[in-house]
Amino acid sequence: MSYYLKIYTSVSGLPQNWDTVIGNHNIMLSAAYFRVLETSKPKNMTCYFVGFFEDEHLIGGALFQYLDFIRHKTFQKDEVWCSIRNFAARQFSRDVMILGNNMLTGQNGFYFDPKKIITENMVSLLDKAVYKMQKEIRKTSLIIYKDYRSEFFSFFQDGRHQNYFKFSVQPTMILTVRESWKVFEDYLNDFSTKYRTRAKAARKKLAGIEKRELNLEEIIRYRIKINGLYQNVAENAPFNTFFLEENHFESMKEHLGSNFKVFGYFLEEELIGFYTLVLNNTDVDTYFLGYDKEIQKEKQIYLNMLLDMAGFAIDHQFKRVIFGRTALEIKSTIGAEPVEIFGLIRHTYSFINPFMKNIFPFLSPKTEWIQRNPFKTGSDHSQTEKAD
Repeated sequence: MSYYLKIYTSVSGLPQNWDTVIGNHNIMLSAAYFRVLETSKPKNMTCYFVGFFEDEHLIGGALFQYLDFIRHKTFQKDEVWCSIRNFAARQFSRDVMILGNNMLTGQNGFYFDPKKIITENMVSLLDKAVYKMQKEIRKTSLIIYKDYRSEFFSFFQDGRHQNYFKFSVQPTMILTVRESWKVFEDYLNDFSTKYRTRAKAARKKLAGIEKRELNLEEIIRYRIKINGLYQNVAENAPFNTFFLEENHFESMKEHLGSNFKVFGYFLEEELIGFYTLVLNNTDVDTYFLGYDKEIQKEKQIYLNMLLDMAGFAIDHQFKRVIFGRTALEIKSTIGAEPVEIFGLIRHTYSFINPFMKNIFPFLSPKTEWIQRNPFKTGSDHSQTEKAD
């Protein structure tokens, strides 16, 4: 049994059966999505694709991203503390190589055919790919293995990874769609009275606002407005490692087709908000969104977007909604639950790695939040039955 790997600099060079073996199992590793990265990736990002072979047979693939932070402001708010952090980030991590996708939350960096290779050998091949990338493409100040599920951790506890610091910044929020939810009302009826009342009040605030799906032509027509609404949200985030290009959403629609959805919110024919979804087999991955800040406060646009995302998954019978790792508390109020994911990070200057446990929290601080549970308890169910 002989394994080897090959680095690809463009989608055109990928093996013809790439999607059959890899892309069909995760759309974020498909040739179509890689074309999106080629045509509309962030300015400070470069992407490479790696194929893994057993003899001459393709058995897996991975995505590598290089990020340049020399001219990029990671911390956005115009405060002295953010300026200090930006300076420290540039000195500490001038450029970064990520095994994974920095634009998404979750294990979207690789896929192997589980019938062809065991997990231990997968990790060994990923390590070889990291070494080859650093040697043949570019050596970076930081190396990151991004977003691994907890069951993978045991495979990273050997001597090969002893210089890596294990980190877990924030969990990813996931809503598991119950089989009993056939329509949106079934979902709301499983809320306790407090949260059901809150959700219905938010829905009423949408009076006068039209929501509709946008096709490619409309995405192009509203390109400047969509980008402005996205920037409203992105620039308000305390920590950002990239900004999307203006043509990104139309590129997503052009290459992913019906597997990429853009929904717009209109007030008096003016676009005031939008959200996007990626349909990934049985999962719905929430993607980027944007809104008018003032109208959001008045109409509770963001909460309504979350409810609409859940409603879409229910109406189309998806199994999960992957909400990502921002705004954790409000996502928990609509039923999403935290799932821990971890990563590994190593600086190429070995003397820095023992201090990583002190440096990393400074550059990537955790957010304190309270987990809510909107669903009925046993007593709630009995009270509802009495009321009925």
